[in-house]
Amino acid sequence: MLMKSPTTMNPSDTDAGTPVSVKIRERLVAARKRFHANDNIAEFVTPAELEKLLDEVELKMQGVLDSLVIDTVNDHNTDNTARRVAKMYLNEVFRGRYVACPSITEFPNVGHLNELMIVGPITVRSACSHHFCPVIGKIWIGIMPNEHTNVIGLSKYARLAEWIMGRPQIQEEAVVQLADLIQEKTQPDGLAIVMEASHYCMAWRGVKDMDSKMINSVMRGVFLKDPNLRREFLSLIPRKG
Repeated sequence: MLMKSPTTMNPSDTDAGTPVSVKIRERLVAARKRFHANDNIAEFVTPAELEKLLDEVELKMQGVLDSLVIDTVNDHNTDNTARRVAKMYLNEVFRGRYVACPSITEFPNVGHLNELMIVGPITVRSACSHHFCPVIGKIWIGIMPNEHTNVIGLSKYARLAEWIMGRPQIQEEAVVQLADLIQEKTQPDGLAIVMEASHYCMAWRGVKDMDSKMINSVMRGVFLKDPNLRREFLSLIPRKG
């Protein structure tokens, strides 16, 4: 049998059996790009690879079900569960890892707006990276614009929040990531974000406390320097425990 020489072999033939997750991981390592649970890696994944990744996650999720001793062949409730879970992770709850940042149209501040603006509550959904249990809560965003601030539509704040939260997250890190992104997009004099959320890793398992919530905030610019402005922002948030 004639064999292809290394010089004539099609590159796709050499890695035909390599899982797509390994190819993506190697690409990230070569670029010295971090790929933690709450990082976005869209730049290193093609749409075709995302489809193959869906197949790979389904296969491995089926292995999890098998190891849990669930008869997915005869149990109509778990028939095709592996595929559903794979689609949920890649196309829904963790979509923020695999797609680029949503397109945001920015407008100049022609009206020279310089008064406090608050957006919220924005409902956000994520999953904790410790147990992959749901994190569900609300976010309030305060902006103190200046004449150079970029103005974006109100719905765009929700889109940016959804993109950041659509990854396995730790709430403290998620709020900082969102603040960094909004700061970059709008360049305000001040930015304030408050998040209040229920964590099902505490409500569904562990101590099983259904009433406990976590609240944290990020203050930037004038919100950090001016206590009166900070108090005004916090007093205008209609939080309900």
